[in-house]
Amino acid sequence: MKCRILHELPGRLRVHMCQCHMTLAEADILECYLKEISGVTEVRVYERTADAVIRYRSAPCTAEEESPEREEILRALAAFDYDRVSVSVPEHTSRAVQHEYVDRLARSILIRYSKMMFLPLPVRNVITAVKAVPYLYRGLKSLLHGKLEVSVLDATSILVSLLRRDFSTAGQVMFLLGIGDIMDEWTHKKSVSDLAQSMALNVDKVWLRCADGQEVLVPVDQVGIGDLIVVRTGNLIPLDGEVAEGEATVNQASFTGETMPVHKKPGSSLYAGSVIEEGELTIRVRSTSGSSRYDRIVSMIEDSEKLKSSAEDKASHLADRLVPWTFGATLLTWAITRNVTRATSILMVDFCCALKLSMPIAVLSAMREASGHHITVKGGKFMEACAEAKTVVFDKTGTLTQATPVVHAVVPFHGEDEAEMLRLAACLEEHFPHSVANAVVRRAKELGLDHEEKHSKVEYVVAHGIVSSVDGTRVCIGSYHFIFEDEGCVVPAGEEEKLAALPDEYSHLYLSVGGVLSAVILIQDPIKEEAVLAIDSLRGQGFEHLVMMTGDSERTARAVAASVGIREYRAEVLPEEKSSFIRSEHEQGRKVMMVGDGINDSPALSEADVGIAISSGAAIAREIADITISEDNLMALSTLRELSVGLMDRIHWNYRTIIAFNSALIALGMVGILPPSTTAFLHNASTVAISLRSMTNLIAKDAQ
Repeated sequence: MKCRILHELPGRLRVHMCQCHMTLAEADILECYLKEISGVTEVRVYERTADAVIRYRSAPCTAEEESPEREEILRALAAFDYDRVSVSVPEHTSRAVQHEYVDRLARSILIRYSKMMFLPLPVRNVITAVKAVPYLYRGLKSLLHGKLEVSVLDATSILVSLLRRDFSTAGQVMFLLGIGDIMDEWTHKKSVSDLAQSMALNVDKVWLRCADGQEVLVPVDQVGIGDLIVVRTGNLIPLDGEVAEGEATVNQASFTGETMPVHKKPGSSLYAGSVIEEGELTIRVRSTSGSSRYDRIVSMIEDSEKLKSSAEDKASHLADRLVPWTFGATLLTWAITRNVTRATSILMVDFCCALKLSMPIAVLSAMREASGHHITVKGGKFMEACAEAKTVVFDKTGTLTQATPVVHAVVPFHGEDEAEMLRLAACLEEHFPHSVANAVVRRAKELGLDHEEKHSKVEYVVAHGIVSSVDGTRVCIGSYHFIFEDEGCVVPAGEEEKLAALPDEYSHLYLSVGGVLSAVILIQDPIKEEAVLAIDSLRGQGFEHLVMMTGDSERTARAVAASVGIREYRAEVLPEEKSSFIRSEHEQGRKVMMVGDGINDSPALSEADVGIAISSGAAIAREIADITISEDNLMALSTLRELSVGLMDRIHWNYRTIIAFNSALIALGMVGILPPSTTAFLHNASTVAISLRSMTNLIAKDAQ
């Protein structure tokens, strides 16, 4: 497609697509297409002007040389065609919401000032009186229900202005209230849409059961209604359906509000996005559409009390409690001065609009900004807890270390073949989503070690290992504790020294066949590049207690803790021991932030004040967690802390400013310095100004 470069800086291009009109759908297609280009870090498409701003990583090059990333982007733009391009565009985007509310806001302002310029005064007065009816109705309805809320205050101020024939003030009050409502609804809907999109399912493949009983890993979009899929412990249910075989406990609190896992058996209904905590299910697919999942997330976010931090909730309750005091000040002023103008000046001021509007906007805007940093937050209360937390508990594997550990070597025992042992290990591990399991499966694929499903039902023992049966022989894979203590396996005679000589710098995964150690898989788990910087940053941001807890061995835990700069660590811990540690911190009055990625981290994530899951981790960890961060950026924890502290500072600033400014307006109205129209204007203008400020980013662009 033809396009031209409008402006260019190193690492940034602004291009104009040569087309007369760009639809919202075309803008979404172009944005998704450009984001898939190698080296592109950020894309913004402006459908009104048909422009696209592209930011990309630019490799160092001489003045005579062209950046290879720039050349790749230009080639992609030249080859772009709306009809031929194949990209995955999300079913729901926030572009339509943005477009709708910008138009509504512009239309409201245009209509307001067009009426003032072109309509005669009597006609404007009639329109003002008609528009006042809904406000008066809401105020009266509130009174009839025995409630003295902000709607009563709004209705009274508008009614008094109309009775005094001050149509200008009444119209101005309704206009500013309308603008505030549009802004509130706009910010709320866009934030909810962004959050719901970031929480959408991220399932690429599922285990499909064929007619012959074999399980085949297939892309989720190849699954049709009526097909059978198999989902096991810790996995997310990707599609709506019903249980065909098996029994399991399923966590579906996100959709039904049930705090306890629900027992599912044949015939039970299942929701896409819920997670199997224990057991295995064969599911008959009932719906392949992802829209139902999205709609349920939207409802969950809109209805959940989790959206409210305690500071936000406090401001909301205070707003309602201040309404009677505003009425009292109005009546007192009128009783003392008998001056209706002074009394009306007070009536035009209320604390409710600003408190109830700016606080939710601040919270939702902070959550939306966090989403821009690849941080998904399920509620404002968790950002508040993050700002107040003093202790951080880290899991090791997949959290402080790389989410993609690698197999360094396979050491066979008992005369077994190295390749065959790796093949067997991969056969068992591929059914369970964990970074170490993924490493084993990946290594087997690299070596071309294909396998057939010869084993029987696989049983996952949380925090220990996997048990199955091959040709009637019990096969186990897992930790030292699981293999030798729980399972009672033995080391082959004469190979004790070989086992003791295994290098300490690697994690060890033990495989036994028939109760005899058959292989040890050495796992190399590199520390994340940003881990040291992230730990130092968190310590500098006020965290007093940083602890690493892992089920790995003492030697491995000690080495990793020393490498990342964590002074306190616990090795060979079970899931319940992580939870116990967090409870002990609570008893000492500390709020705790837990960071993990595995099935075994789920109890601790649930116990902590803020549970943070790594996006590449187990589905159940992501489901239970309050916040999810990107797998490849541990510095997101520092960003989250900065956003959370900034949000609480903003909420407290809003609180103080609203109380002080509106109190000053009431005082100036009482002494007759400000007339009703001026107090109404200043009050509503301050509400809009504070709300607009609450929508701004907490972290400056140049600091990102």
